[in-house]
Amino acid sequence: MSKASGTVKSKKQREQVPQGIMFVNATFNNTIITFTNPQGHPVSWSTAGACGFKGARKSTPFAAQKAVDDAGKKAKELGMHSIDVIIRGPGGGRESSIRAAYALGFSILSITDDTPVAFNGCREKGRRRS
Repeated sequence: MSKASGTVKSKKQREQVPQGIMFVNATFNNTIITFTNPQGHPVSWSTAGACGFKGARKSTPFAAQKAVDDAGKKAKELGMHSIDVIIRGPGGGRESSIRAAYALGFSILSITDDTPVAFNGCREKGRRRS
């Protein structure tokens, strides 16, 4: 089929998402930022490694800030302006990622620390006796 027939496919429009959730997974090696809609479906994401940082520089607060800038601009294009922040992990990008989101113009509704905490787990198997 040729395009001369007059039928031109239009580009699919992404839906507008005015409110969402920003997940920050801050490990000792990297920081992963994910913007989702209120149902939890990803809208945009970025990592410190995807922004060009390698090695020890990936775990820095500056790298986390750049990752938020990258993912946040994509989320802004879809109309997101207010977010809830959920932080997981002990890494260096925890606080700087929130500051970077605020600097982008997001209104932060709530901040939740959802870091998993070990509770000593299952009982260990008994030691062998001779």
